[in-house]
Amino acid sequence: MLESGEHFFEGVEKLLEIWFEESPNSEDDLRNISRSDWENVLSRVNCEIISTSNNNIIDAFVLSESSMFVSKRRWILKTCGTTTPLKCLSMLLKLADANGFQVVADLFYSRKNFTKPEAQITPHQGFTEEVTYLDTIFPNGRSYCLGSMNLECWYLYTFSRSDIKIYPKEIIDSESDPDQTIEILMQDLDQETMGLFYKNKFARAHEATLKSGIDTILPSMHIDDFLFDPCGYSMNGINDKGEYMTIHITPENQFSYVSFETNVALNNYRKLINHVINTFKPGKFIVTIFANKCSLAYETMKELEVEYSEGSHWKRTDMQCCNFPSYNLLFAQYSYNDKSLNLENSS
Repeated sequence: MLESGEHFFEGVEKLLEIWFEESPNSEDDLRNISRSDWENVLSRVNCEIISTSNNNIIDAFVLSESSMFVSKRRWILKTCGTTTPLKCLSMLLKLADANGFQVVADLFYSRKNFTKPEAQITPHQGFTEEVTYLDTIFPNGRSYCLGSMNLECWYLYTFSRSDIKIYPKEIIDSESDPDQTIEILMQDLDQETMGLFYKNKFARAHEATLKSGIDTILPSMHIDDFLFDPCGYSMNGINDKGEYMTIHITPENQFSYVSFETNVALNNYRKLINHVINTFKPGKFIVTIFANKCSLAYETMKELEVEYSEGSHWKRTDMQCCNFPSYNLLFAQYSYNDKSLNLENSS
């Protein structure tokens, strides 16, 4: 709720991902951190745990504002609304230290530009403020802005420790298991589709999951979903490989927003992107893809240029590629040329 009394909810999320240096002790694991400790961490963020799911590789948490994922040495927190994820960093780093992880290997903090930045709480009232806060913890971090700063853009802060020790097992894993993450951030969503995510439409989240076709996007995922009252939807999916998928939906027409994210390993993401877009039918969307140097997902950057070029109803308004020490990054932005066209034509 804004000061004017106008109803508003910021669907745009703040995404924080941290990889820790491998520990020489194989028993060290971030998943050893207790639920009560996680609740204390999340109290700094102004959100709470709603539901959990897990397997032998990853723990997933549906939160009151989005999601958290914990694996052996990786931690991901994605929160919407007026949450303050950066405020939990000091506590998170202390807990990691107590569980055998003293050194941050890589950190990524990213978000799209807010719809109403004036509604945010410090230290999230602007990207400059966020960078200043992060720099106090990671003095060698770097900040970037992709897209148009006065229109639609995506902010990124990175920290990478370039002189870490690599244990032999990690070298083998990094060569055989490429790492990649894709995000699709959608706005101006189809009203009929968004109508599925209201409590007066379905009493249970599972019904909305099936009716919308979310369960078919990545069928290998074991889904944990939640439908908010009076509206809104969150889901986490995890598979037996330890890969994850997460979707968050703010369905109100005035500020509709849907985010999709996964680290599932695919040769390219063209079909997945089309499936997601056809499911939610946005008016505009942003795609970001992080892929490490040995990931085949790098080829998706070329595929996207072909897929949404001439003959498509999608107009590419921006595309940028960045090379980091360990990762490549693609940022691409699209808007819909003609709403009267059938989205299924692009599948």
